[in-house]
Amino acid sequence: PSVTGSEEQTEGQRSTLECSTPYVCPGSDIVLHWEGYDPRVSEVSGRVQLDTSGVGRQVNLTSSFSWEDHSKKLLCQVSDGSKRAGTEVVLRVRHTPKDVRVSLSPSSGNIGVGDAVTLSCEVGSSHPPVSGYRWYKDGVALGTQRVLELRAVRREDHGRYHCQAQNALGAGVSPPVTLRVFSAAISASPAAEVREGTATTLSCDVPGREGHPEELTYTWYKNGAWLKEGPAHTLLFPAVAAGDAGYYSCQVANSQGSDTAQAVSLSVTYPPRIPALTLFQETQGGRLVIVLCTVDSQPPATLAIDRDGAVLATSGAEVALRQRLGVTASRNSLRLEIRDAGPRDSGKYGCTASNLHGNASATKVLVTRAAGILIQPSAEVAEGTAVTLTCVGTGDAAEKPLYAWYRNGRRLQESSSPTLEFPSVRGDDAGAFQCRVRSGNGSEASEAVPLRVLYPPRQPVLSSFLQSQGGRLGVIQCSVESDPESNLTLRRGDDVVACTQGCPRATSPRVHATRSYNSLRVEIRDVVVEDEGVYTCQAGNSQGSASAAVDFKA
Repeated sequence: PSVTGSEEQTEGQRSTLECSTPYVCPGSDIVLHWEGYDPRVSEVSGRVQLDTSGVGRQVNLTSSFSWEDHSKKLLCQVSDGSKRAGTEVVLRVRHTPKDVRVSLSPSSGNIGVGDAVTLSCEVGSSHPPVSGYRWYKDGVALGTQRVLELRAVRREDHGRYHCQAQNALGAGVSPPVTLRVFSAAISASPAAEVREGTATTLSCDVPGREGHPEELTYTWYKNGAWLKEGPAHTLLFPAVAAGDAGYYSCQVANSQGSDTAQAVSLSVTYPPRIPALTLFQETQGGRLVIVLCTVDSQPPATLAIDRDGAVLATSGAEVALRQRLGVTASRNSLRLEIRDAGPRDSGKYGCTASNLHGNASATKVLVTRAAGILIQPSAEVAEGTAVTLTCVGTGDAAEKPLYAWYRNGRRLQESSSPTLEFPSVRGDDAGAFQCRVRSGNGSEASEAVPLRVLYPPRQPVLSSFLQSQGGRLGVIQCSVESDPESNLTLRRGDDVVACTQGCPRATSPRVHATRSYNSLRVEIRDVVVEDEGVYTCQAGNSQGSASAAVDFKA
């Protein structure tokens, strides 16, 4: 048989294929028919021609072909019993791109920021062939290539993607595919900087959290330390406190892995607390007063120091400083130094701290002394050093003030000279010194200032005796004068019996040592003849050494 009809069919349009033979055999079993068509959408009709114009048999197949019939084979066959002959027809159905879908690679596991991702637009069938592609993300056009490559995924690439394939007849659209970027990030509400007492929420999110196909676990950290873990993606502060400030991070985990969000800083602002106000008057000389004010606040406070209401220094705007004043300011700290201090600097000192949330203040009273003592070269010297004590005060030089000196409360001298000199100071000169300045306006006494004189041990005092009552008990006692304290060692020949520092305990259970400042007492129980002999006490400190001996008789 022969087949005629259109070489191509168009999807949705009806077309007819004609199958015919140039002969007719009346009274025979010859059959002409179509095979391979869908009878639900097809009609078959036939006719026989047997006249002077021609002879033949014809079977027509009229059908509405779909894209799924493209490349399908139909058979027109003539049969006579077991004998068959046929002609095969390959359908060419014109249709828009069909079975369009998006292929995502990688197709499993978490996709993180920086990963490489490929989205391919796959087409199941198209005739004529596909002539172009279009990509869309969340409905917004992206590109026109068949393969969409994201070489380094960003958090913003999360979304729903679909592609459109086009040919001369129209376009086919794929179902959307969600690209899930597993990237954790923290947000703060109402802000990352809030005032103390504000209800605050920190949220840890991955894109598409609400539509995520599996349960997520959240682990919270504060300043690197574990805080809490569970299914809640939020951290709630009903009334945030200053102690809640810090760096917060979270880790989000699912069955495929985890991602840790970059830490965010939660800053809690609050008004200044009560300032700490410290007044310090230099003991030696009494001529320098330091006023130190520190405070706790966020943001940092502006500090001001005043005396009896008059501002002396501030950490903010410049204040005209007097020559005797020095100011040092740092974060939430203000230091005021008053040189050549005297009674005029006495009064009530206040410190006021203020920021945009409020203010706070503290006060203290300072009473400065008119007189003070300056010791040169130092308040601690070695024996033999030349030492000068100077009584400094605010007495009127025109009235020729008198200076009285005291040591340990006992009067030493009074003269018009403000100095007390020791050309070669001795250990006996050490003590607490005080001076009193007397003039027509009255008198003022200084604080007592200690002078320490370091000297080597003097000759040790070594004694021994024997007690017979209640058993024979020998006692050897050594004492010495020195500054600093001496280490005392009692020896019998080359053997160490006892010492005050750094020697082992007595090896004999009969020997017991009692140690005190510059003193060593040794008791020998059940004295025997072998305990007799010459005992030496050696004393030594950083300044020198001395020794003494005693002959102990049993």
